[in-house]
Amino acid sequence: MTGNAGTCEIIENVIRLVVIALLWIPAFILAMRYNLHMFQLNGYKNNEQWRWIGKNLRKQWILIWDFCLGLTRCFYRPLWLDIVIVLSLVMTILVYRAHKRLNTKKKLVYTARVNRLIVSNLILSDLIVMPLSLFVDGWLSTGLLLCVLGVQFFLNIFANLVNRPLESSVRKWYINDAKKKLQSVEGIKIIGITGSYGKTSVKFYLQTLLQTKYNTLVTPESYNTPMGVVRTIREHLKPTHEIFVCEMGARYVGDIKELCDIVHPQMGMITSVGPQHLETFGDIEHVKDTKFELADAIPPGGEIFLNGDNEYIQQKAGQYQNVVFYYSETDPGDASGYRAHLKSVSMLGTEFTMTTPDGETEDFRMRLIGAHNIINVAGAIAVAHRLGISLKELKIPVRRIQPVEHRMQLREHGEVTIIDDAYNSNPIGSKAAVETLKLFDGVRILITPGMVELGDKEEEYNYKFGTYAADCCDYILLVGRKHTEPIRKGVLEKGFDEKKCHTYDRLEEALSYAHSIKADGHKYILLENDLPDNY
Repeated sequence: MTGNAGTCEIIENVIRLVVIALLWIPAFILAMRYNLHMFQLNGYKNNEQWRWIGKNLRKQWILIWDFCLGLTRCFYRPLWLDIVIVLSLVMTILVYRAHKRLNTKKKLVYTARVNRLIVSNLILSDLIVMPLSLFVDGWLSTGLLLCVLGVQFFLNIFANLVNRPLESSVRKWYINDAKKKLQSVEGIKIIGITGSYGKTSVKFYLQTLLQTKYNTLVTPESYNTPMGVVRTIREHLKPTHEIFVCEMGARYVGDIKELCDIVHPQMGMITSVGPQHLETFGDIEHVKDTKFELADAIPPGGEIFLNGDNEYIQQKAGQYQNVVFYYSETDPGDASGYRAHLKSVSMLGTEFTMTTPDGETEDFRMRLIGAHNIINVAGAIAVAHRLGISLKELKIPVRRIQPVEHRMQLREHGEVTIIDDAYNSNPIGSKAAVETLKLFDGVRILITPGMVELGDKEEEYNYKFGTYAADCCDYILLVGRKHTEPIRKGVLEKGFDEKKCHTYDRLEEALSYAHSIKADGHKYILLENDLPDNY
């Protein structure tokens, strides 16, 4: 009888272990994948991942609960505890499956670096289990499995630390290879473009203008990090290219210098300086200094094109000799730069007059809507003109300029027009977007989740955005309560009808309501910003 009882107990323990292990495997994979996805979105930067964890710990409360259950299970083995563990694992699977469905804006890309992080994560997980298993019975202790699952929200950070020497070597090899390839293209002109906002749009506008005369390569999409630039050079640069337009992004002081040390631009453009990425920069002075790292890198004889309308740029421009200004709102009163003057703006496009420093003048018409677009096109015209293309030759290319995807891009859907301005909203751009919406004759609907990465100024800027939106919109639909409360406050304090200002948890719910609004006239829906998955 005693032997039978012992055998039954062993069988029961094996069954309990198998059931828990079968549930643990998908829970572990889903939790690891989600945190790896967020780590990739945070640029594999440990400090940004720690900051993200601190702000979003509630999203992963289940892992902390799993860890506590695991510690308890290492020393106590009652049946009721294993039942709780099974239920907890089921809940973990459901939570992370939900996270996976919601995080659809930018998918996890299984790059070589991600695969190396996965391997290191698994090795670290084993290193946690094996030494601790000496103090509890069995190599496959249920408690230890739960503990390994419970630390997944920060284990990728330690895996990244372990991989740092290898990643540094791999990164250095790719950068050196890209440098050699770039140097091998004889006579190529390299133009760097940076700015708090507008740099991606200007890059594509400039491509449209320059390719009428030159074989031009630009960094695709928003490839504006060192490895994005390196990848562009290694995969797309050809010996026949005459101009390389390189977008340069930054989140920390020194980021632009690092990019300049890779490509060594002979010309540069700073499209704007403003309150962007203040969480990582700290203050506007650091933003300003970082953007002007591009100007510091331009060699003697090169030129740096500066947005003369921007007050922060004007404050620092006096330190440089090789400056070419371009303006659209500010009139310098002399022939010190390229000057664009608005003639008309409508739902069909924008017309303006461009004047060069030597007095050449030409009228331009473009499909882009909104007066705020003139400054970016003016900058592109200035660079193209300096490279030998006359204003007259640029008239047709300017008409060909198309809105960059997710930047005031119009999409027609029968009785509804979507104005897609969902990419990376900022205080200046969001104000310009709602003011452009006001131009349209119909029912004007704003859908926005607010602005992020503005540090301690975030609430202030979102409040101001609400005051601007109240004057320009018929309906204001807010997505998420975390960032939109200041917008709602600004909207209502301007006397906007509370019945026409709603808050939703998901974008799909706001869009559904917008389409259901019964009103006379065409509906125009402005999608202003689309927060990345890590927000």
